[in-house]
Amino acid sequence: MPVFHKAAKRFNPARTLVVGFLAIIAVGTLLLCLPIASKTREFTPIFDCLFTATSASCVTGLVVYDTFAHWSLFGQIVIALLVQVGGLGFVTIITFFNVAAGKKLGYRTLKNAAGDLTESSFEGGRGIFVSIIKYSFIFEICGAVILSIAFIPKYGAYGVWMGIFMSITAFCNAGFDLMGMEGEFAGLTASQHSPVVLITLALLIIVGGLGFIVWENFINIRTRKKLSLHTMTVLIMTGILILGGTLFFLIAEWRNPDTMGDMNFGEKLVNAFFCSISTRTAGFDSISMGEMSEFSQLGTIMLMFVGAAPGSTGGGIKVTTLMVIIVTVVSYIRNKNDVELFKHKIDKLTIYRTLVITVLSIFAVVVCFVALYFSMPEGANAGAVQCLFDAVSAFSTAGLTAGATALAGTAGRILLILTMFIGRIGPVSLVMSLVMNSRERKSIVYPDGHILIG
Repeated sequence: MPVFHKAAKRFNPARTLVVGFLAIIAVGTLLLCLPIASKTREFTPIFDCLFTATSASCVTGLVVYDTFAHWSLFGQIVIALLVQVGGLGFVTIITFFNVAAGKKLGYRTLKNAAGDLTESSFEGGRGIFVSIIKYSFIFEICGAVILSIAFIPKYGAYGVWMGIFMSITAFCNAGFDLMGMEGEFAGLTASQHSPVVLITLALLIIVGGLGFIVWENFINIRTRKKLSLHTMTVLIMTGILILGGTLFFLIAEWRNPDTMGDMNFGEKLVNAFFCSISTRTAGFDSISMGEMSEFSQLGTIMLMFVGAAPGSTGGGIKVTTLMVIIVTVVSYIRNKNDVELFKHKIDKLTIYRTLVITVLSIFAVVVCFVALYFSMPEGANAGAVQCLFDAVSAFSTAGLTAGATALAGTAGRILLILTMFIGRIGPVSLVMSLVMNSRERKSIVYPDGHILIG
């Protein structure tokens, strides 16, 4: 027993997060390999199962098989459970490992494992866990009811399962859908004329992408009487990105006959609104990404890279990271010594973390893009923009594809698996899991140094 506790102590929270996700992916891979998981009742190749399990656990949505066409009801349930656990990953995983290690689940443990919770004021780790699970299920049940009502007239009783499945994947920003009965890999193009479906999914994506910290702030607004700096930043940046993205897609795809060109104004507005929300991390496509102009694909790449809010079910570098980058640049231009945001001083550690996250994220995307591009099988019709699109989509766990994933060989898909995993865990958490140890090192004071930049 003492040996177990000593090992558990060395198992830092960041490493717990990585190992936890790896365990979930491994279990999901084995379950999807079973004959009962496929509609043909045959074994699915283990590598394809690994890709699907990683995509589901990392709430990405990139697929090698159409979810409806290939997977049986059992396989679809496994995917839904992987998405659910992956979407609430850091809470469920850390709770499990801390209980197994005989530790008390507290704020400090959660904070160290996921820096996303730095401004949360939940009282105790168990309070965080219960609140997140409770409100997640409430949102998902409401979404499932509305979607089921919309699907039942067309798809019958199966529409109920469609509503449940897609409510989970939308809230968790995963992007898996069951619209394959309209044609393999049809996505939500069959529902592009259904505002009820698109708006319901969009609202689920928004709520899941705002993050648990924002929820908690609203839940306790009566006692606090104000919104936190984090909540204000998330709400403002989310609003700007949704509005800006809607206008971008509306203008960029207005006349494209392969996407929105033949729609009326109302349909164009709803689909542009949905694309603006879904492209950042969810991965549903009511209009085909492959049929978009390269200009629109480049805009989508930028939205995917930013992603959702910290502590949410979404990926990307996060909206707060973008805000800190912007205000840092503005503060420097205005010759201010401190970085200020809404009459608050941003501490230097946050600025350093922003720099590290951004640089590591760009590095991960570039490595995946270059490797994906040069590992394409001979004759594959995938250009640089398409490869960059899918590389960013994998990292940001958006799950959209411009066609490169389907054309990629084994080497390319291995890279996408690694990139999805890094994107879900977070590059900083992954690095910390590799280098952190339980011993504190002595601080060494060095003399100031000066270099010229710019």
